[in-house]
Amino acid sequence: MAAGVAGLTGVVGLAALGGLAARNDKSGNANRLSDAQASTPKQNVSDAGKADEGRDDTGDKGKDDRSGDWRGEDDARKHDDQAKKVPCDTDKLIQAITFANKNHGATLELAKHCTYELTRNEYGNGLPVIKQRIVLKGEDTKIVRAANTELFRILNVASGGHLTLKDVTIKGGQTFARKIVPPPLATLDLGGPAPAGAAPAAPAAKPALAAPAAKPAVAAPAAEPALAAPPAAAPQVSASPTAAPGGPAAAEPNGTAPAAPESTTTTQPPILSFDGAGLLVQRGGHADIEHSTFVQNQAGGDGGAIANFGTTSLRKSSVENNSADGFGGGIFTAGVLRVEESKVTQNTARYGGGGIANFGGTVWVWKSAITQNHTSQLAGGVYLDGGDTTITESEVSGNTSAGDVGGLVAVGRANVSLERVVVAKNYADAEAGGIGVGAGSTAVIEHSVLKENVSRGAGGGGLFNDGGHVTFEDSEILANQAVGPRAVGGGILNDDGRVRLIRTTVAHNLATEPPGGIWTNNNHVEIDRKSAVKDNRPTNCQGSPVVPDRCFG
Repeated sequence: MAAGVAGLTGVVGLAALGGLAARNDKSGNANRLSDAQASTPKQNVSDAGKADEGRDDTGDKGKDDRSGDWRGEDDARKHDDQAKKVPCDTDKLIQAITFANKNHGATLELAKHCTYELTRNEYGNGLPVIKQRIVLKGEDTKIVRAANTELFRILNVASGGHLTLKDVTIKGGQTFARKIVPPPLATLDLGGPAPAGAAPAAPAAKPALAAPAAKPAVAAPAAEPALAAPPAAAPQVSASPTAAPGGPAAAEPNGTAPAAPESTTTTQPPILSFDGAGLLVQRGGHADIEHSTFVQNQAGGDGGAIANFGTTSLRKSSVENNSADGFGGGIFTAGVLRVEESKVTQNTARYGGGGIANFGGTVWVWKSAITQNHTSQLAGGVYLDGGDTTITESEVSGNTSAGDVGGLVAVGRANVSLERVVVAKNYADAEAGGIGVGAGSTAVIEHSVLKENVSRGAGGGGLFNDGGHVTFEDSEILANQAVGPRAVGGGILNDDGRVRLIRTTVAHNLATEPPGGIWTNNNHVEIDRKSAVKDNRPTNCQGSPVVPDRCFG
C-alpha cells in the first residue's frame, strides 16, 4: 500500500462529494436526529409487483424513547391471549402462517426446543411471505434452511405485514449472488510515496472519501416481464438495491437473478431479490425481533442476516457469523432501524459495513456491541452512507478492514452522533483505524473514548477526517497508532476538514513520522482551553503543515 497522506479511499476510485457540513448544533437532544429518508430511497416491490413509490412506510420513526414502546406491540400482546400452538412439524408451520395471512394475522406458539427444517421454498422464500400481523413465539426454537437444498432466504415481510419474532434462531438462509462486481480493491489510487525524509502531504487532486461509485441508484423494475395470473401466495420482492439501472431484467445476463425452482404452475416465476438471507423487510413492512438470534446466513447481495427497507427493531438479540457479498454483513438498512441491548458480531461484508450498513435511513443503536466484524474494503464495523445515525452507550470494537476504516465511516453527507461510546481496537490495512468522516458528513462525539485503534496506511490511527465536520466534546483520544511507512496523525489526521475539541484529551498516540498527535493541512482544528494534546510520539503537533493553536511540542 503506497504511503503518503492520500486521503481515505473507498471502494472504487472515489469521487468528491463537495460541500462542507458545518454542523455543531448543541441546542437539541443529542439522540434526536432528522427522521428524513434519503432523497432517492431504495424501492422494494410489493407482492402485487408494483414499486411502492412515495409511500410513508416509516411508522413511528420519530419516537426515540427507550421505554420499549414500538408500533403495534400492544396489538401483538393481545394476540398472545389467543395463541395457536404449532407442533414441531415444518409443514404445519407453513400451513399456520398461510392461514394467518388469510385471516388477519395470528400469534403462533412454536414448539419448545424444536428445529423447523426448511427443505423447499416458494419464489426464494422458505416460509410464506408475512402479509398480516403475525407473531412467531418460540422457546429455544430454531428455523433453519436444510443443508444441500436450493438457495433461499428464511423470512420475508411484505408491505403492510408485521412480524414479531420471539426467542427464535434463524439459521442458514442463503440468497443467490448478484454478479455485479465493482472494480477490485487493487485498482484504487492511494497516491505515491512522499520524498525521503519529508512529512507526507495531501495530493492536490486527492479523491475524497465517498460512497462507492459502483453502487447505482435503483430504477423501478418496470421492465420486468409481466406475470400471467401468478398464484395468490406468490410474493414479488424487490430488485436488488445495488442492481444495474433498469432492474435485474435489464442487466441480462450478468445482473439477472437465477431462475426460480420449477413451480407446479405454468406461470413465469417472479424475479428474486438477493438481499436479506435471514430476513427481508420490504418498504411498508415492520419487524420486531426479541431475544432472537440470526446466525450463519449468507446474502448474495446486501444484508447477510437482515435487509431492512421498512421499520425493524432488535431487542436483546444477536446477529452473528453472517455474511454479505455486498454491504452490511450483519444488517443492511435503508429504512428505520432500532437496535437495543443487542450484539452484532463476527459478520463479514465484501464492500462495506461488516456489522451494519445504513444507506440513507434512520438508525438508533443503544446499549449494544458492534464487534469483531470484517470487510474487504471499507468500514469493518459500521458503514454510513447518508441518513442519520445515533449510537449511545455502546461499543464499536475489534472490527477490521482490509482497506480503509476499521471501526466506523460516515460518507454521503451522513450525520452521526456518538454519546458514551467506546470505539476501540479497530484495525485498517489502509487509512483510519477508528473513525473516518468524508466530505460533507458530520460527526458529533460526546463523552466517548477513541482508543487503541490502528492504521497501517498513511495515517489517522484514531480519526481520519477527509473534508467532514467533526466535534469531540468531553471525550478522549488515546493510544491510537498510525504505523504505515511515513504515516502521520496517530490521534487525528485532518485533511481539508474541520475538527473541534471541547474539553477533550488527545494523548499517548503514536505515528511513524511526526506528528503523532494531530496532523492538519488547514487552520480548522480548534482546541479549546480545557482540552489537552500531550504525551504523543514522536511529537504532539510539530511537523504538521499547520500547527493548531494551543498545541505544543
